[in-house]
Amino acid sequence: MYRTSRNSLSNNKNKPFLLKPTGKDYLWGGNRLNYDFGKNIALSPLSETWECSTHPDGPSTVASGKFEGLPLAEVLKSHPELLGTHPRTQGELPILIKLIDAKKDLSVQVHPDDEYAMEHENGQLGKTEMWYVLDAAPDTKLVYGLHHKVSKEKIRNAIETGKLEKYLQTVSVKKDDIYYIEAGTIHAIGAGALIAEIQENSNLTYRLYDYDRVDKNGQKRTLHVDKALEVANLEGSREPKQPMRVLKYRPGWASELLCRCKYFQVERIMLNTETNRNMVPFQVGDVSFNVLLCLSGTGSIFFGKEALSFFKGDCIFVPADSVEMKIHGKASMLKVSC
Repeated sequence: MYRTSRNSLSNNKNKPFLLKPTGKDYLWGGNRLNYDFGKNIALSPLSETWECSTHPDGPSTVASGKFEGLPLAEVLKSHPELLGTHPRTQGELPILIKLIDAKKDLSVQVHPDDEYAMEHENGQLGKTEMWYVLDAAPDTKLVYGLHHKVSKEKIRNAIETGKLEKYLQTVSVKKDDIYYIEAGTIHAIGAGALIAEIQENSNLTYRLYDYDRVDKNGQKRTLHVDKALEVANLEGSREPKQPMRVLKYRPGWASELLCRCKYFQVERIMLNTETNRNMVPFQVGDVSFNVLLCLSGTGSIFFGKEALSFFKGDCIFVPADSVEMKIHGKASMLKVSC
């Protein structure tokens, strides 16, 4: 809940606010995003929630504060100071954050890079992404690239004959794993995975293979084989290794860097101020916005005499020009910025 104080802050800086996501009901999804994260979205299945998004295919809405009820895209267009001065922003939100519940296997797919998307997809961004595994069934796997170099002709023939899977490299997945999926990497999330995805602000996906499935109308989903083969890395990929992660401990909280690339930076924050009653200062600046995605627990963000409470599944936008903040509670969060 958002509480407003009569004693407003004396400066003109902006305050953090909650976001309301758009949901997607793709055929491979489950219902954990409603049951485990309290999304309360009337879709079944609820396959994805686009938590922080200005993309027209799945826009987020501001859910608290003075901009409540407005589309996030509209707010950021009217108030570019919320984004900061990082070169990646250029007046627009450059990232998109999702929660994904894969009850069944996702399609085998690939995304274009910025250069290809700019030339062939009307100036859109490409799509490099990162997955943080929130949970996984014991037998969950994902597809990550090819075992070895394969020609376009062999891949095309394998798709036509239903034998593509023999070329795909599969990797076992467990909770707390990280995977960096560079544009051009053939990939697929496997059944049983619950994932937080951080990506470029793009919805460009080229399907190579979809297991000959049909949708609720009995129709096979469209494949994009020609475009996929134009952008896919067919050289073969090394099996992805989990990066070394270093926890940094401070009074009341700990943090670790999960991913830093030219598109985004992702940290995991573990907050626990229950025992020492400290409130953790949250550093803000004018370079980049921050987005906090609460993965577990609950807490409150304090600024002046106001507070913004958050719970598991909540997504909070912290403006680059935010007022000074402190956080209290017991929670695990992802912190995303440029």
